[in-house]
Amino acid sequence: MVSIRDWLAIAHSDREDFMEISGLFEPVIIILTTIMIPVLLAGLLFYITEPLQRRLVRYMPKWASALAILGIVAVFIAIMASLILDPLIEEANKFIQNVPMIFQQFEAIVIQFLNDDGTFPIDLEQTFGSVLDSIEDIIIVGSSYLVSFLSGAVSAALTLILVPFFFFFMLKDHEKFAPALYNLFQGERREWVKKLLSEIDFALKSYVQGQVLAAFILAVLLFTGYSLIGLEYALLLALLAFLLNMIPFLGPWLAFFPAFVIALIQDPVLTIWVSLITLAVQQAESNLITPNIMGKKLSVHPLTVITLVLAAGNIAGFIGMIVAIPTYAVLKVIVINIYEKRQNIQKQIFKDVK
Repeated sequence: MVSIRDWLAIAHSDREDFMEISGLFEPVIIILTTIMIPVLLAGLLFYITEPLQRRLVRYMPKWASALAILGIVAVFIAIMASLILDPLIEEANKFIQNVPMIFQQFEAIVIQFLNDDGTFPIDLEQTFGSVLDSIEDIIIVGSSYLVSFLSGAVSAALTLILVPFFFFFMLKDHEKFAPALYNLFQGERREWVKKLLSEIDFALKSYVQGQVLAAFILAVLLFTGYSLIGLEYALLLALLAFLLNMIPFLGPWLAFFPAFVIALIQDPVLTIWVSLITLAVQQAESNLITPNIMGKKLSVHPLTVITLVLAAGNIAGFIGMIVAIPTYAVLKVIVINIYEKRQNIQKQIFKDVK
Protein backbone atom coordinates (compact mmCIF):
# COMPACT_ATOMS: atom_id res chain seq x y z
CA MET A 1 0.00 0.00 0.00
CA VAL A 2 1.30 3.41 -0.97
CA SER A 3 1.77 5.73 2.00
CA ILE A 4 1.19 9.46 2.13
CA ARG A 5 4.96 9.99 2.19
CA ASP A 6 5.27 8.03 -1.05
CA TRP A 7 2.51 10.12 -2.67
CA LEU A 8 4.27 13.31 -1.60
CA ALA A 9 7.57 12.03 -3.00
CA ILE A 10 5.90 11.17 -6.31
CA ALA A 11 4.21 14.58 -6.46
CA HIS A 12 7.52 16.33 -5.70
CA SER A 13 9.27 14.31 -8.41
CA ASP A 14 6.52 15.13 -10.94
CA ARG A 15 6.77 18.81 -10.05
CA GLU A 16 10.54 18.79 -10.63
CA ASP A 17 10.03 17.03 -13.97
CA PHE A 18 7.43 19.62 -14.96
CA MET A 19 9.75 22.49 -14.02
CA GLU A 20 12.55 20.95 -16.09
CA ILE A 21 10.26 20.48 -19.10
CA SER A 22 8.80 23.99 -18.80
CA GLY A 23 12.33 25.36 -18.56
CA LEU A 24 13.12 23.87 -21.96
CA PHE A 25 10.24 25.83 -23.51
CA GLU A 26 11.02 29.08 -21.69
CA PRO A 27 13.12 30.56 -24.55
CA VAL A 28 10.30 29.80 -27.00
CA ILE A 29 7.76 31.45 -24.68
CA ILE A 30 9.97 34.54 -24.31
CA ILE A 31 10.34 34.83 -28.09
CA LEU A 32 6.60 34.44 -28.67
CA THR A 33 5.67 37.02 -26.01
CA THR A 34 8.30 39.42 -27.41
CA ILE A 35 6.94 39.37 -30.96
CA MET A 36 3.26 39.04 -30.04
CA ILE A 37 2.67 42.75 -29.34
CA PRO A 38 4.48 43.94 -32.50
CA VAL A 39 2.52 41.43 -34.60
CA LEU A 40 -0.80 42.51 -33.05
CA LEU A 41 -0.01 46.21 -33.55
CA ALA A 42 1.11 45.59 -37.12
CA GLY A 43 -2.09 43.64 -37.79
CA LEU A 44 -4.12 46.48 -36.30
CA LEU A 45 -2.43 49.02 -38.58
CA PHE A 46 -2.83 46.71 -41.56
CA TYR A 47 -6.59 46.36 -41.20
CA ILE A 48 -6.99 50.10 -40.62
CA THR A 49 -4.99 51.04 -43.72
CA GLU A 50 -6.15 48.16 -45.95
CA PRO A 51 -8.89 50.24 -47.69
CA LEU A 52 -6.28 52.90 -48.55
CA GLN A 53 -3.94 50.30 -50.02
CA ARG A 54 -6.71 48.88 -52.23
CA ARG A 55 -6.93 52.31 -53.85
CA LEU A 56 -3.19 52.92 -54.09
CA VAL A 57 -2.41 49.62 -55.84
CA ARG A 58 -4.44 50.85 -58.83
CA TYR A 59 -1.75 53.45 -59.54
CA MET A 60 1.50 51.90 -58.25
CA PRO A 61 3.14 48.54 -57.46
CA LYS A 62 2.22 46.85 -54.21
CA TRP A 63 5.65 47.39 -52.67
CA ALA A 64 5.42 51.11 -53.48
CA SER A 65 1.95 51.36 -51.95
CA ALA A 66 3.26 49.60 -48.83
CA LEU A 67 6.12 52.09 -48.53
CA ALA A 68 3.75 55.01 -49.12
CA ILE A 69 1.36 53.84 -46.40
CA LEU A 70 4.27 53.19 -44.05
CA GLY A 71 5.43 56.77 -44.62
CA ILE A 72 1.92 58.19 -44.12
CA VAL A 73 1.48 56.29 -40.85
CA ALA A 74 4.94 57.37 -39.63
CA VAL A 75 4.21 61.04 -40.37
CA PHE A 76 0.78 60.79 -38.71
CA ILE A 77 2.24 59.19 -35.57
CA ALA A 78 5.05 61.78 -35.44
CA ILE A 79 2.57 64.66 -35.72
CA MET A 80 0.26 63.18 -33.08
CA ALA A 81 3.19 62.51 -30.74
CA SER A 82 4.47 66.08 -31.10
CA LEU A 83 1.00 67.42 -30.32
CA ILE A 84 -0.17 65.21 -27.46
CA LEU A 85 2.79 63.31 -25.96
CA ASP A 86 4.11 66.04 -23.64
CA PRO A 87 0.63 67.22 -22.49
CA LEU A 88 -0.40 63.60 -21.96
CA ILE A 89 2.63 62.82 -19.78
CA GLU A 90 2.05 66.05 -17.84
CA GLU A 91 -1.62 65.21 -17.25
CA ALA A 92 -0.79 61.64 -16.25
CA ASN A 93 1.82 62.80 -13.70
CA LYS A 94 -0.60 65.36 -12.28
CA PHE A 95 -3.35 62.76 -12.10
CA ILE A 96 -1.12 60.25 -10.27
CA GLN A 97 -0.22 62.87 -7.68
CA ASN A 98 -3.88 63.80 -7.13
CA VAL A 99 -5.41 60.29 -7.12
CA PRO A 100 -5.48 59.95 -3.28
CA MET A 101 -7.11 63.37 -2.89
CA ILE A 102 -9.63 62.65 -5.68
CA PHE A 103 -10.77 59.42 -4.07
CA GLN A 104 -10.93 60.94 -0.60
CA GLN A 105 -13.17 63.72 -1.89
CA PHE A 106 -15.28 61.30 -3.92
CA GLU A 107 -15.72 58.99 -0.91
CA ALA A 108 -16.78 61.93 1.27
CA ILE A 109 -19.31 63.14 -1.34
CA VAL A 110 -20.85 59.68 -1.79
CA ILE A 111 -21.09 59.00 1.95
CA GLN A 112 -22.70 62.39 2.52
CA PHE A 113 -25.12 61.78 -0.34
CA LEU A 114 -26.16 58.35 0.96
CA ASN A 115 -26.79 59.59 4.47
CA ASP A 116 -27.49 63.27 5.07
CA ASP A 117 -27.58 63.02 8.87
CA GLY A 118 -23.87 62.34 9.01
CA THR A 119 -24.08 58.73 10.20
CA PHE A 120 -23.15 55.76 8.10
CA PRO A 121 -23.12 52.04 8.91
CA ILE A 122 -19.54 51.26 9.87
CA ASP A 123 -19.33 47.96 7.98
CA LEU A 124 -20.75 49.47 4.79
CA GLU A 125 -18.44 52.46 5.12
CA GLN A 126 -15.42 50.20 5.52
CA THR A 127 -16.50 48.10 2.54
CA PHE A 128 -17.00 51.19 0.39
CA GLY A 129 -13.65 52.55 1.49
CA SER A 130 -11.84 49.30 0.72
CA VAL A 131 -13.39 49.20 -2.76
CA LEU A 132 -12.24 52.76 -3.43
CA ASP A 133 -8.77 51.91 -2.10
CA SER A 134 -8.56 48.99 -4.54
CA ILE A 135 -9.67 51.15 -7.46
CA GLU A 136 -7.20 53.82 -6.38
CA ASP A 137 -4.33 51.31 -6.33
CA ILE A 138 -5.29 50.04 -9.80
CA ILE A 139 -5.39 53.56 -11.22
CA ILE A 140 -2.06 54.52 -9.64
CA VAL A 141 -0.33 51.41 -10.95
CA GLY A 142 -1.92 51.74 -14.39
CA SER A 143 -1.13 55.44 -14.66
CA SER A 144 2.45 54.86 -13.51
CA TYR A 145 2.82 52.19 -16.19
CA LEU A 146 1.44 54.61 -18.78
CA VAL A 147 3.88 57.35 -17.78
CA SER A 148 6.85 54.99 -17.73
CA PHE A 149 5.85 53.60 -21.13
CA LEU A 150 5.45 57.05 -22.65
CA SER A 151 8.62 58.38 -21.03
CA GLY A 152 10.78 55.31 -21.72
CA ALA A 153 11.13 55.94 -25.43
CA VAL A 154 14.24 53.78 -25.73
CA SER A 155 12.74 50.67 -24.13
CA ALA A 156 9.48 51.19 -26.01
CA ALA A 157 11.40 51.52 -29.27
CA LEU A 158 13.24 48.26 -28.59
CA THR A 159 9.91 46.51 -28.04
CA LEU A 160 8.08 48.06 -30.99
CA ILE A 161 10.91 48.24 -33.51
CA LEU A 162 9.51 45.18 -35.25
CA VAL A 163 6.14 46.83 -35.89
CA PRO A 164 7.17 48.64 -39.12
CA PHE A 165 8.86 45.45 -40.34
CA PHE A 166 5.77 43.28 -39.83
CA PHE A 167 3.46 46.05 -41.05
CA PHE A 168 5.35 46.50 -44.33
CA PHE A 169 5.32 42.80 -45.19
CA MET A 170 1.66 42.48 -44.23
CA LEU A 171 0.87 45.25 -46.71
CA LYS A 172 3.15 43.85 -49.38
CA ASP A 173 2.49 40.11 -49.09
CA HIS A 174 -0.85 39.73 -47.29
CA GLU A 175 -2.45 38.11 -50.35
CA LYS A 176 0.12 35.29 -50.12
CA PHE A 177 -0.66 34.32 -46.53
CA ALA A 178 -4.02 32.60 -47.09
CA PRO A 179 -2.93 30.67 -50.24
CA ALA A 180 0.14 29.43 -48.38
CA LEU A 181 -2.23 27.79 -45.89
CA TYR A 182 -5.09 26.49 -48.01
CA ASN A 183 -2.74 25.17 -50.73
CA LEU A 184 -1.54 22.65 -48.17
CA PHE A 185 -4.87 20.88 -48.71
CA GLN A 186 -6.54 19.39 -51.76
CA GLY A 187 -10.02 19.02 -53.20
CA GLU A 188 -13.05 19.98 -51.11
CA ARG A 189 -10.97 20.42 -47.97
CA ARG A 190 -8.89 23.06 -49.76
CA GLU A 191 -12.03 25.01 -50.71
CA TRP A 192 -13.35 24.68 -47.17
CA VAL A 193 -10.12 26.07 -45.64
CA LYS A 194 -10.13 28.88 -48.22
CA LYS A 195 -13.69 29.85 -47.26
CA LEU A 196 -12.83 29.63 -43.55
CA LEU A 197 -9.81 31.95 -43.88
CA SER A 198 -11.86 34.42 -45.92
CA GLU A 199 -14.56 34.59 -43.24
CA ILE A 200 -11.98 34.98 -40.45
CA ASP A 201 -10.41 37.84 -42.40
CA PHE A 202 -13.83 39.48 -42.78
CA ALA A 203 -14.59 39.11 -39.06
CA LEU A 204 -11.30 40.73 -38.03
CA LYS A 205 -11.66 43.43 -40.67
CA SER A 206 -15.19 44.25 -39.47
CA TYR A 207 -14.02 44.63 -35.89
CA VAL A 208 -10.83 46.60 -36.49
CA GLN A 209 -12.03 48.92 -39.24
CA GLY A 210 -15.28 49.48 -37.37
CA GLN A 211 -14.67 49.44 -33.65
CA VAL A 212 -11.19 50.98 -33.61
CA LEU A 213 -11.98 53.83 -36.02
CA ALA A 214 -15.29 54.50 -34.26
CA ALA A 215 -13.46 54.57 -30.91
CA PHE A 216 -10.93 57.06 -32.31
CA ILE A 217 -13.67 59.39 -33.56
CA LEU A 218 -15.49 59.14 -30.22
CA ALA A 219 -12.27 60.00 -28.36
CA VAL A 220 -11.76 63.09 -30.52
CA LEU A 221 -15.36 64.21 -29.93
CA LEU A 222 -15.10 63.63 -26.18
CA PHE A 223 -11.78 65.48 -25.96
CA THR A 224 -13.32 68.43 -27.81
CA GLY A 225 -16.34 68.46 -25.50
CA TYR A 226 -14.31 68.06 -22.30
CA SER A 227 -11.93 70.83 -23.36
CA LEU A 228 -14.78 73.23 -24.12
CA ILE A 229 -16.28 72.83 -20.64
CA GLY A 230 -12.86 73.07 -18.97
CA LEU A 231 -12.78 69.55 -17.53
CA GLU A 232 -9.42 68.59 -16.03
CA TYR A 233 -7.45 65.68 -17.53
CA ALA A 234 -9.42 66.00 -20.79
CA LEU A 235 -6.66 64.44 -22.90
CA LEU A 236 -6.07 61.57 -20.48
CA LEU A 237 -9.81 60.87 -20.25
CA ALA A 238 -10.12 60.93 -24.05
CA LEU A 239 -7.26 58.42 -24.39
CA LEU A 240 -8.93 56.20 -21.79
CA ALA A 241 -12.22 56.53 -23.69
CA PHE A 242 -10.49 55.48 -26.92
CA LEU A 243 -9.15 52.30 -25.31
CA LEU A 244 -12.38 51.45 -23.50
CA ASN A 245 -14.64 52.15 -26.48
CA MET A 246 -12.93 49.31 -28.34
CA ILE A 247 -15.01 47.11 -26.00
CA PRO A 248 -18.53 47.00 -27.48
CA PHE A 249 -21.50 47.89 -25.25
CA LEU A 250 -19.52 48.07 -21.98
CA GLY A 251 -16.82 50.47 -23.18
CA PRO A 252 -18.86 53.71 -23.23
CA TRP A 253 -20.14 53.11 -19.69
CA LEU A 254 -16.66 52.31 -18.40
CA ALA A 255 -15.31 55.49 -20.02
CA PHE A 256 -18.11 57.65 -18.59
CA PHE A 257 -17.46 56.79 -14.93
CA PRO A 258 -13.96 58.36 -14.50
CA ALA A 259 -15.04 61.50 -16.39
CA PHE A 260 -18.10 61.79 -14.12
CA VAL A 261 -15.96 61.39 -10.98
CA ILE A 262 -13.46 64.05 -12.12
CA ALA A 263 -16.33 66.42 -12.94
CA LEU A 264 -17.97 65.77 -9.55
CA ILE A 265 -14.75 66.61 -7.71
CA GLN A 266 -13.92 69.65 -9.85
CA ASP A 267 -17.42 71.18 -9.94
CA PRO A 268 -20.72 69.29 -9.47
CA VAL A 269 -22.29 71.40 -12.23
CA LEU A 270 -19.81 69.87 -14.69
CA THR A 271 -21.39 66.45 -14.14
CA ILE A 272 -24.43 67.68 -16.06
CA TRP A 273 -22.25 68.82 -18.96
CA VAL A 274 -20.24 65.58 -18.94
CA SER A 275 -23.48 63.57 -19.01
CA LEU A 276 -24.87 65.66 -21.88
CA ILE A 277 -21.63 65.42 -23.87
CA THR A 278 -21.48 61.65 -23.36
CA LEU A 279 -25.13 61.28 -24.35
CA ALA A 280 -24.66 63.39 -27.50
CA VAL A 281 -21.50 61.52 -28.51
CA GLN A 282 -23.14 58.13 -27.94
CA GLN A 283 -26.15 59.15 -30.03
CA ALA A 284 -23.81 60.25 -32.82
CA GLU A 285 -21.97 56.94 -32.51
CA SER A 286 -25.15 54.85 -32.66
CA ASN A 287 -26.87 56.72 -35.49
CA LEU A 288 -24.05 58.12 -37.64
CA ILE A 289 -20.56 56.80 -36.90
CA THR A 290 -21.08 53.07 -36.42
CA PRO A 291 -23.56 52.50 -39.30
CA ASN A 292 -21.35 54.35 -41.79
CA ILE A 293 -17.99 52.99 -40.65
CA MET A 294 -18.73 49.46 -39.52
CA GLY A 295 -21.37 48.51 -42.04
CA LYS A 296 -22.12 44.90 -41.11
CA LYS A 297 -21.48 44.49 -37.43
CA LEU A 298 -20.25 41.41 -35.67
CA SER A 299 -23.40 39.59 -34.61
CA VAL A 300 -22.55 39.19 -30.93
CA HIS A 301 -25.28 39.42 -28.29
CA PRO A 302 -24.72 42.09 -25.58
CA LEU A 303 -24.95 39.45 -22.82
CA THR A 304 -22.26 37.44 -24.60
CA VAL A 305 -20.08 40.55 -24.82
CA ILE A 306 -20.44 41.28 -21.09
CA THR A 307 -19.66 37.67 -20.15
CA LEU A 308 -16.64 37.50 -22.45
CA VAL A 309 -15.22 40.84 -21.33
CA LEU A 310 -15.57 40.06 -17.62
CA ALA A 311 -14.07 36.59 -18.01
CA ALA A 312 -11.20 37.81 -20.20
CA GLY A 313 -10.53 40.67 -17.79
CA ASN A 314 -10.11 38.23 -14.90
CA ILE A 315 -7.83 36.00 -16.96
CA ALA A 316 -5.65 38.48 -18.87
CA GLY A 317 -6.46 41.94 -17.51
CA PHE A 318 -7.19 44.93 -19.74
CA ILE A 319 -5.51 43.39 -22.81
CA GLY A 320 -7.79 40.39 -22.42
CA MET A 321 -10.84 42.66 -22.41
CA ILE A 322 -9.70 44.26 -25.66
CA VAL A 323 -8.97 41.04 -27.56
CA ALA A 324 -11.91 39.04 -26.16
CA ILE A 325 -14.47 40.05 -28.81
CA PRO A 326 -12.32 39.59 -31.96
CA THR A 327 -11.04 36.29 -30.56
CA TYR A 328 -14.62 35.16 -29.95
CA ALA A 329 -15.60 36.26 -33.46
CA VAL A 330 -12.79 34.17 -34.98
CA LEU A 331 -13.66 31.13 -32.87
CA LYS A 332 -17.33 31.55 -33.78
CA VAL A 333 -16.47 31.50 -37.49
CA ILE A 334 -14.37 28.35 -37.02
CA VAL A 335 -17.08 26.54 -35.02
CA ILE A 336 -19.84 27.48 -37.49
CA ASN A 337 -17.78 26.28 -40.45
CA ILE A 338 -16.92 22.99 -38.74
CA TYR A 339 -20.60 22.47 -37.88
CA GLU A 340 -21.70 23.21 -41.45
CA LYS A 341 -19.01 20.86 -42.77
CA ARG A 342 -20.25 18.04 -40.55
CA GLN A 343 -23.86 18.72 -41.57
CA ASN A 344 -22.93 18.51 -45.25
CA ILE A 345 -21.08 15.24 -44.67
CA GLN A 346 -24.09 13.75 -42.88
CA LYS A 347 -26.44 14.87 -45.66
CA GLN A 348 -24.14 13.31 -48.25
CA ILE A 349 -24.05 10.03 -46.28
CA PHE A 350 -27.85 9.89 -46.02
CA LYS A 351 -28.14 10.73 -49.71
CA ASP A 352 -25.79 7.89 -50.65
CA VAL A 353 -27.71 5.44 -48.42
CA LYS A 354 -30.99 6.31 -50.12
